[in-house]
Amino acid sequence: MKRHLATITAIVALALPALASASSWNIDPEHSNVGFKVKHMMVSNVRGSFDKYSGTLELNDKDISKSKVQVSIHTDSVNTNAVKRDEHLRSADFFDAAKYPTMSFVSTKVAKAGKDKLKVTGYLTLHGVTKEVVLLVEGPSKESKDPWGNIRRGVTGSTTINRKDFGLVWNAALETGGVAVGEEVTITLDIEFIKKA
Repeated sequence: MKRHLATITAIVALALPALASASSWNIDPEHSNVGFKVKHMMVSNVRGSFDKYSGTLELNDKDISKSKVQVSIHTDSVNTNAVKRDEHLRSADFFDAAKYPTMSFVSTKVAKAGKDKLKVTGYLTLHGVTKEVVLLVEGPSKESKDPWGNIRRGVTGSTTINRKDFGLVWNAALETGGVAVGEEVTITLDIEFIKKA
């Protein structure tokens, strides 16, 4: 009996560090930004963001490769500070928000890429198409407690996609040559997480 108890105690003791290093977090949308930029008229970049999104992070500080993240973004919340343009982006020419109300990212691999840097590989589903993308991420930052007792951490990240790969093919030719909207879209993330109780 004593040997049995000793074995159980040893197993629990070995498991505790692993449990302590794993934690669950929710995105705080009030202190985060999901943004993008794309070339307009071949001359400058137009920037925009999405106002509605949610996501979770399962973080393992002891073995970062065991961490996982997933994010869901409402396509009808696109905001470029131009009402007519945003209506066009929500239409079937682009996001077709009525048919595809969300886009999502689900990680499949997390790997170190230098000091405080990560490569997060996963599947981006947009406009009914799923493709693998790689996010270059800085962070996560150290834990910080806010005045209300919440524990917070943050990351920044970016990736570049070709919108045509996801079926977003609308464009218009310019008289001077070229097209109205660039194909490459840079996605930028500034995400703050709150630790689950």
